[in-house]
Amino acid sequence: MTESDPKTWKTLDKDLGRIGALEQATQFAARPLVAPGLALIFMGLVGIIAAVFLGQQPLGFVVVAAAVFGAYMALNIGANDVANNMGPAVGGRALTIGGALVIAAVCETAGALLAGGDVVGTVSRGIIAPESVAGRQVFVWAMMAALMAAALWINLATWLGAPVSTTHSVVGGVMGAGIAAAGLAAVNWPTMAAIVASWVISPAMGGVFAALFLAFVKTRVIYRDDKIAAARTWVPVLVGIMAGAFAVYMAIKGLKRIVDVGIGPALLIGLALAILTTLVMRPVIRRQSEGMENRKRSLKALFSIPLVFAAALLSFAHGANDVANAVGPLAAIVHAVQAGDATTSGVEIPLWVMAIGAFGLSVGLILFGPKLIRMVGSEITRLNPMRAYCVALSAAITVIIASWLGLPVSSTHIAVGGVFGVGFFREWYAEAIRKKNRNGSDLPVEERARRKLVRRSHMMTVMAAWVITVPATALLSGGLFLLLNLITL
Repeated sequence: MTESDPKTWKTLDKDLGRIGALEQATQFAARPLVAPGLALIFMGLVGIIAAVFLGQQPLGFVVVAAAVFGAYMALNIGANDVANNMGPAVGGRALTIGGALVIAAVCETAGALLAGGDVVGTVSRGIIAPESVAGRQVFVWAMMAALMAAALWINLATWLGAPVSTTHSVVGGVMGAGIAAAGLAAVNWPTMAAIVASWVISPAMGGVFAALFLAFVKTRVIYRDDKIAAARTWVPVLVGIMAGAFAVYMAIKGLKRIVDVGIGPALLIGLALAILTTLVMRPVIRRQSEGMENRKRSLKALFSIPLVFAAALLSFAHGANDVANAVGPLAAIVHAVQAGDATTSGVEIPLWVMAIGAFGLSVGLILFGPKLIRMVGSEITRLNPMRAYCVALSAAITVIIASWLGLPVSSTHIAVGGVFGVGFFREWYAEAIRKKNRNGSDLPVEERARRKLVRRSHMMTVMAAWVITVPATALLSGGLFLLLNLITL
């Protein structure tokens, strides 16, 4: 058989085909391992840096381990929590997945580093009595167990596609470790009761506000004869409301380290910025709308840019306020090891700890965020730029009211509740139109169920994950605390 023989080339083609198929199969099988591998590299780098700078201190190995788990927690928060801000923008097709990842990564990191939380809230908020776990070793293992339990639970929820509250995960972890360390009496049960109440309050508030804003947009803009003129009037006002809400939010919660602003001055700041933004946006919207057809598609274009800015602002605010969920227990461990006691009042989060949280949020979002972004943005109910902007505006307003009332609400619950609120309003509105026109009122039950605009299966998955977050993380944290104690005996 010679090289010129056709059989030789046929055999060679078959062999090359097999090799090519094997390479494709290898790439396909290895692709799911890329993101976990990069995450492990990030955690390893954090551990190496912590070992270089802190490994020589007494109990330095504990700090190094805590830094690695803090990085793991930040990765999971980035994967799960950040999707709530970017999901509506992606679902409304104002941003691609790639654009959302870049904007969220930049804004989350900037918010965490420039205006990040300055106090270790997981203990100082009164979940457990600090004096009940005053021993340094007991306290360190309690915080370590809380950190590990919260991170593991958020990881599981992300894998299942359920957006859960990272705040509640940390709260459950601290509570479980506190009970394991000092019994049920160590828990501040009124605080826990308020947190349980927030399971209902925060999504309900988010949903109601989102539905009200959508009703306003429909009646004042979408169903007007001259849609472009209505948009020129009201879109700047809605953008101004978002800017004012963001200013109030940051004044109350995000900039405490720089200046302590009360609710009254914060509202005045927000009102001034809202008016200024409205005046600035009027000529912008007027120029953007020139030559547009008087149709709904034009409105989607007018709402797209404000929606992108809203998502960016919410991401900045999330980075500023929720980064403490990732690194709060880590900062408490660092303080306990260095100071030799378990007191947490006035504990500053070191810059290197904040950096772990900030960059961990961004890395986790980029590696694992798209799954939850798609779920929040498109799999609960269909979103367009107008509906998505209502969700974002609802989230900002609800957080302000909750902060003013002192309610321990979750940004996750509010954002997802806003998506549900928009979906259920659309269902109600469509049903009202059908009844008014007497169209479809005699449809079979199966057909009416098929026309539902909110996917009930996703709703049940999300609600079940919300309800079991605190008890699940508490049980896991308590077990990990007991295990850590056994190992170190």
